[in-house]
Amino acid sequence: MDFASSENVPERARAPLHSTARHGLKIVVIGGFGVGKTTLVRSVSEIRPLDTEATMTDVGADVDDTSGVPGKSTTTVAFDFGRITLDDEHVLYLFGAPGQQRFWFLWDRLFAGTLGAIVLVDQRRIADSWYAIDRLEHQGTPFVVACNDFGDVHSPESVRDALDLDPAVPLVMCDARSRESSKQVLITLVEHLFSAVPHGGTV
Repeated sequence: MDFASSENVPERARAPLHSTARHGLKIVVIGGFGVGKTTLVRSVSEIRPLDTEATMTDVGADVDDTSGVPGKSTTTVAFDFGRITLDDEHVLYLFGAPGQQRFWFLWDRLFAGTLGAIVLVDQRRIADSWYAIDRLEHQGTPFVVACNDFGDVHSPESVRDALDLDPAVPLVMCDARSRESSKQVLITLVEHLFSAVPHGGTV
């Protein structure tokens, strides 16, 4: 079926890029395996997102640890891509990074030109986010931490302590399935980025 001619296509999938758009801002969504990065990009993108989801097979059983995500049947093997318009001139381009260690070599390419990042965390598997945070801190990339709601909620203070976060790094709770919740995460990141810009400067 031709996607463009389908009557079931959501209106946001046809959203054109404004002719007045002048500034593209690159954001990366990063985190451990199965934390909801693809879900967040899908929920918030104003266009039909590009993803590289592949079905997981028995071949990868000895490579990918699925013990924390027993119901997961697909995985990102390159990156997810979505878009959201901030205003007439500014557009956010969202890139969801793959979470498995065997795909970490792609991160350097995804990080190139990145304005900031969202570290998505599964509170049941906090340790899976340590590497992502370490990489961002090492590169000096501004980021916020978003705890995805999987039903096992801890206090923000306990999560912050477990991740050893700098007090200046925002930490928010979210539901990656919710467009409004995911938008709030993006707003938090944009506000964090602008707060770090000296008065009179530009992002």
